[in-house]
Amino acid sequence: MISGLTLAAAPPDPAAVKEVLAANDALKQAMMKKDTAGVQKYLHDELIYEHSHGQNQTKADVVNATKGTTTIEAIDFSEVSVRVFGTTALIKANCDMRNKSEGKEAVTTHLNVLLVWLKGPGGWQLVSRQSTLLTPTP
Repeated sequence: MISGLTLAAAPPDPAAVKEVLAANDALKQAMMKKDTAGVQKYLHDELIYEHSHGQNQTKADVVNATKGTTTIEAIDFSEVSVRVFGTTALIKANCDMRNKSEGKEAVTTHLNVLLVWLKGPGGWQLVSRQSTLLTPTP
């Protein structure tokens, strides 16, 4: 005999959603300000940071990139959804990133991102980021 069990999804915990969004914003600000200590604080040691073109970076790679000549001028999130499962949170959003490399014009990349955050003793840390390139809106 097969029986069905229906589990109702727990309502989102507004405090946890607020915390993880605050951590995401703090990481964004640290990346734009080239604040390596701030970037390190919000990245998990086991980070997998995947770019839309397939490049994967570790925590050390992302921190080192923060010290480079490319500047992130803006990171704008839209259509943000957050799901929290205990000490794991998923943020799914569209993201426009405007980067400026030394001696070049700024370039905006339109992405869809999935961010995976883990909450540990030091608070929320990004453990994984996967992005897909979106076609720019006309």
